[in-house]
Amino acid sequence: MTTINFTLPDVSCGHCKMSVERQVGEMEGVASVLVTVENKQAAIQYDAPATSERIEALLTEIGFPPRGG
Repeated sequence: MTTINFTLPDVSCGHCKMSVERQVGEMEGVASVLVTVENKQAAIQYDAPATSERIEALLTEIGFPPRGG
């Protein structure tokens, strides 16, 4: 199991948090997604077939392009 942390500058409310957690959590291989609105962070645990590149691409696609990783 791999854990990756992203800064999500566009996360600003509970709806953003729920949207990211739900949509990223549906990706095959993603075990958990925890978004903290206050510090705009996402901690994502995953195994194959998910990859950090696929997760980053999905975050960008859904409107929350990350910094860091």
